[in-house]
Amino acid sequence: MQGIEEKRLIRFDWAAKHILRDKSNFDILEGFLTALLEKEIKIINLLESESNQEDESDKFNRVDLLTVDDKGEYIIIEIQNEREVHYLERLLYGTSKLIVENLETGESYKKIRKVISISILYFILGEKVDDYVYYGNTEFRGLHTNNPLILRRKEKKTIKRIETKDIYPEYYLIEVEKFEDVIQSDLDEWIYFLKNESIRDDFKSKNIKKVKEKLDILKMNKEEKKRYERYLTNLAIETDIIEGAREEGIEEGIEEGRKEGREEGRKEGRKEAANNMIEFGMKIEDIAKITGLAINEIEEIKEGKGTVYTIPLIPSSNK
Repeated sequence: MQGIEEKRLIRFDWAAKHILRDKSNFDILEGFLTALLEKEIKIINLLESESNQEDESDKFNRVDLLTVDDKGEYIIIEIQNEREVHYLERLLYGTSKLIVENLETGESYKKIRKVISISILYFILGEKVDDYVYYGNTEFRGLHTNNPLILRRKEKKTIKRIETKDIYPEYYLIEVEKFEDVIQSDLDEWIYFLKNESIRDDFKSKNIKKVKEKLDILKMNKEEKKRYERYLTNLAIETDIIEGAREEGIEEGIEEGRKEGREEGRKEGRKEAANNMIEFGMKIEDIAKITGLAINEIEEIKEGKGTVYTIPLIPSSNK
């Protein structure tokens, strides 16, 4: 929009790894969650996440945060930069694993905590472009009346009415690339930031101005800037490698499909994609998620390759 100032800010996935874990910056996450969930969110704690690692050699495909709010609910915020073949299945596995791992053996099932899973996707998951935010949950409804199942439970001296959707995990999928920069709600202001890495001066949602203040690239010191620039470069390299591998795999799969049958051709294409990802030095587990191949199949491909070639990072300089 002409006449409205914008400033380039730090990417949300980098912030999730290095900045938002600080309790003094919980207000940024609280603002985003309040806009998305349409209720006031107060973060009490941030738990360790398996993909929130500090090593520069780590891959950049996924970043996630696990928060606990003041109601004791788990909220997973995940940023996914590249497509996975079985992405929704992995989300189901992740929420289920979180529930099981946080219930001690012999504990009452009433100790199970509600889980909300939020995915910020930088790839197109669905075929249609008619929306950019999707919501899913498990809800029991009457087969004939379509009315929700309401439970009555006694807590202390009061009777509480509970809907089944209040028990089961909820899922939010935000397809960032589908957003057309039209601001119609508080949530749109946050998605605008996720897509464009900037905040307009006319934005008014809760804590959105904190993003502008705390995620300013210009406030980074020299070493932080260097690490951030290296992260962006390697993220771009990995994206290009994966896309190139996928395109080559699809093309080879089509050709093989003409000769040997469609399914076999597709598998050959996935193997070729895995081949290219091995050359880039990606982890076998990540390659399996992206291609859908079994880990032992990828190991066989790797064993037959000899030397693995890795694209170098941009050279560092102390000048």
